[in-house]
Amino acid sequence: MTLNLGKRLAPRPRRLPYPEPARTPEELQARLGREKVLLELAQRRNYSYDGIAMGATPALVVLPESTAEVVEVVRFARQRGLSVVPRGAASGLSGGAVPLEESIVVSFTRMTGLQIDPRARRAVAQPGVVTARIAEQARPYGLTYPPDPASFRTSTIGGNLAENAGGPLCFKWGVTGDYVEALEFVDFSGEVHRLERKAYDLVGLMVGSEGTLGLITGATLRLVPLPRHTRTLMAVFDEVGQAAEAVSAAIAAGAVPAKLEFMDRGCIRAVDSYLRLGLPREAAAVLLVDTDGDDPLVVEEELAWVAEACEGRGGRVRVARDAAESEALWRARRAISPAIAALKPKRLNEDIAVPRSSLPEVVRAIELLGQRYGLQVVQFGHIGDGNLHPNVLFDPRVDPEEKVWELLHEIARVALQHGGVLSGEHGIGLMKRDFMGEAVDPETLGALWAVKAAFDPQNRLNPGKVLPETNSQAR
Repeated sequence: MTLNLGKRLAPRPRRLPYPEPARTPEELQARLGREKVLLELAQRRNYSYDGIAMGATPALVVLPESTAEVVEVVRFARQRGLSVVPRGAASGLSGGAVPLEESIVVSFTRMTGLQIDPRARRAVAQPGVVTARIAEQARPYGLTYPPDPASFRTSTIGGNLAENAGGPLCFKWGVTGDYVEALEFVDFSGEVHRLERKAYDLVGLMVGSEGTLGLITGATLRLVPLPRHTRTLMAVFDEVGQAAEAVSAAIAAGAVPAKLEFMDRGCIRAVDSYLRLGLPREAAAVLLVDTDGDDPLVVEEELAWVAEACEGRGGRVRVARDAAESEALWRARRAISPAIAALKPKRLNEDIAVPRSSLPEVVRAIELLGQRYGLQVVQFGHIGDGNLHPNVLFDPRVDPEEKVWELLHEIARVALQHGGVLSGEHGIGLMKRDFMGEAVDPETLGALWAVKAAFDPQNRLNPGKVLPETNSQAR
């Protein structure tokens, strides 16, 4: 099958150096180099996991440095009947980069090319570029790349594109997909395509597809001017629902904060033990808020709206005195993941998104579910965008994993019952795949499978992820 998706880019000269695909892993290694094709068992085992899940040991691992080498890998995989699993920094939290069968893992960490065009306000990046590096390279030109997932210093842009990652800035500035102008990807047959956002938005289809439709090998990203002024506040609450109510009130008043983040008591105590920042350990919840812009009066006015909304819902407000105090507060937010990981031997992460009007009911319902199941649940997230990350912490020596999964399923149901979705930014991957049957009606699932079949008719690209498999779709 040939996809006609836009201008096709030749991945190699017309006269191919290797007209036929490699026949054996050893031959592929000879073509690409020993350091790029890993065959030893000990090496391959290192690529069987992501940030939350373990999978099968891949048949081989390839670390390409160019689109042409990705093409070579896909041609080999197709010739051998192997599936292909793309992988970035392995910081994902849905099992999306985990191989489930004999497969080739393509690790993009060596594809790190990055070009900043300040006049056009664009960045052109290969998938292995660490996310934070884009904003750092743009800063000398007075520009920035806003999407900033908590893992932005380790995660790569390819993984962010695969999951359509957000971050604290997502409420005002948007998520990864909002900044993509064009994509380059390799399809199931080894052809290279370039997509732009013209007519049908096929870029939007690829972003968030978790490597199931193609292997993204490059992206053109929009940059924006840095705001000149930023102010930060922290609001402390005695009940989690009050924090959610304050969010709705602030937005109803006209505030559009750059960042609007939520942490419950479990997160507050974990982070304070981890960093010793003097956080309010007895609080039930805190909100961390940034307002930004070019006019300092507008920034201050917006901060005052947020403060008034918080105080009107029982919050106690503290405004950061300077940039150092602001940075300390945001350091606390970014430390949540490692801090809560230290509380129990294992954790499983939920990533729901719900309408803001439902937030008070949702956070209260999740807190009650944790109490009912006798398991520790901590909640945090980009609450301004309705995106919450409830984490279930447990000890597998004491807590049956089946009970943990049952609780996670109930949390997902809370989101669905309030008009929400299963994932805001972490993706469906493996961890939520089986919940999709409840989240999506059969007709829509059929349409999604039809899209998958059009892009990947042999189901070789990251199989077993996102869509629950039925007998009719099984190979």
